[in-house]
Amino acid sequence: MELYPAIDLRGGRCVRLHQGDFDRETVYDDDPVARAGAFAAAGSPWVHVVDLDGARTGEPANRSVVAAIAAALAGSGTRVQAGGGVRSAAAAEALLDAGIDRVVLGTAAVDDPALVSRLAAAHPGAVAVGVDVRGDEVAVRGWASGTGQAAADVVGRFADAGVAALVVTQILVDATMAGPDLDGLAALLSATDVDLVASGGVGSIAHLAALAELEVEGRRLAGAIVGKALYEGAFGLDDALDAVRGRRSS
Repeated sequence: MELYPAIDLRGGRCVRLHQGDFDRETVYDDDPVARAGAFAAAGSPWVHVVDLDGARTGEPANRSVVAAIAAALAGSGTRVQAGGGVRSAAAAEALLDAGIDRVVLGTAAVDDPALVSRLAAAHPGAVAVGVDVRGDEVAVRGWASGTGQAAADVVGRFADAGVAALVVTQILVDATMAGPDLDGLAALLSATDVDLVASGGVGSIAHLAALAELEVEGRRLAGAIVGKALYEGAFGLDDALDAVRGRRSS
């Protein structure tokens, strides 16, 4: 399982939103490019970047910052996965042209699954789908709107779409550090053969270890996104990398 340290962008700064609430924002860093560089220097295989302003409005408010992160990490060995407000082929390709290694479509994927298939065919290995769930209901447009669709149904829709991964965020635990939704993730592991990257709730090394050890019918998670726990100093990146690689000392 690979680690994805998160950089959530709002107004060009690194922030975290408690359970996706834009009125419950904590600012952690005014220099997201430097933060991404620190993650890369520590040996992280990925950095996960979200344009929160874009997710809410559909406009690429932080695209220049995302591009600057990609430029700073070019040649470092650390890949950049980015999403938030990517609602068209043009928006996805603009990010890929800026040096992003993998682009994540959420709202657009729910609204137009065929768009995902076209992009995945044109850019093999560079397209992922974001599945944001509140309980079991998929949410869109910066988590502001419910869809009435169950997570397993949405996940199943992309079985043959050629996507590199499904990024699953449980909104109810996001930025709470209360622990990931292991039951929900287990259900989705059994519902698809596509790689799953888990997001939401990690607050300790034990939580990361639980994600790394989660197994259903021989399938395990491909990755875990961690944000607030790193910014709050709950654990260091070195320990997190050891945990996802199964190198805990206890």
